[in-house]
Amino acid sequence: MTPAPRQEPPQTHYQATVVDAADGMPVSLADLAKRLADTDVVVIGEYHGHQGSHLLQSRLQAHLYRHRPEQVLTMEQFEVDLQPVLDRYLAGKLGEMELVEDADAWPNYQYAYRPLMEFARRQGLPVIAANAPGDIVRCVGREGPDYLADLNAAQKPYIPDAPFAGSAAYREKFFGTMGSRHGAAGNERLQNTYHAQLLRDNTMASRILAAREHHPGYQVIHLTGTFHSEERLGTVEALLQRNPELSVAVISPVFKEEQFDSDELPVTANRNKGDYLYFLLPLPPEYRDEARGHEAMMDAFRKAPETTCD
Repeated sequence: MTPAPRQEPPQTHYQATVVDAADGMPVSLADLAKRLADTDVVVIGEYHGHQGSHLLQSRLQAHLYRHRPEQVLTMEQFEVDLQPVLDRYLAGKLGEMELVEDADAWPNYQYAYRPLMEFARRQGLPVIAANAPGDIVRCVGREGPDYLADLNAAQKPYIPDAPFAGSAAYREKFFGTMGSRHGAAGNERLQNTYHAQLLRDNTMASRILAAREHHPGYQVIHLTGTFHSEERLGTVEALLQRNPELSVAVISPVFKEEQFDSDELPVTANRNKGDYLYFLLPLPPEYRDEARGHEAMMDAFRKAPETTCD
């Protein structure tokens, strides 16, 4: 006997199920955009490289535009010192590969962020490079927070006020995550890495506020890795420390584990991660051979650009 067909096909990696974290009820993107129409800043956390994250970001960007076409896109994926390159691209003075090369775009730019950039360009909307300059971040991670005292006059304008503002909760989360991977929280290099993380968060927060200042009344859509925004810590916390009056919505991704066919979503266990959650299928492991994975990681470190911190 032939089994009855499923009502819905199995979920793919492009799909996301969005729920209201408060009650666990599903929310369509159209309804979500309506709910967020009056929100000052919409932060969409992502799992870097996950197709479902990037598709949701692009679709929500368009839905939000319907309700509030005055929109600014701020992006972790570009660094503040390269803002002139983005401006030239948006003005039609550069081609896409020139943008990719001159703005040091992430390797997955064309499949992950192109749709968001092109939507903004076609609608004549500003796009803001929000992240701290990578060479400065790397040197803080290597030398510690005192490295900022040695910046030259050209570098200093890229550093926000209170570049290392944070909280006990964020520190605990960071060391709980990174310390378990890289050793004890008392490790000096790990302490420096935490300060580098804070520099990224505070730079992104300052860039979001600058976007609001330069474009009064515009809604900001901020794209970032979920660690920078979930639980309203990181960039979100830095943003609200600077301007507690802002209305900020946090949308965070959660993996569904391996329960591909289950309608039971782990909302309760993840409720604190955001105002809205979107559930994705997990990515496959990059390596099952631990030694091979470690060697690949070390090879990536060896190929990383040299940074001089003198």
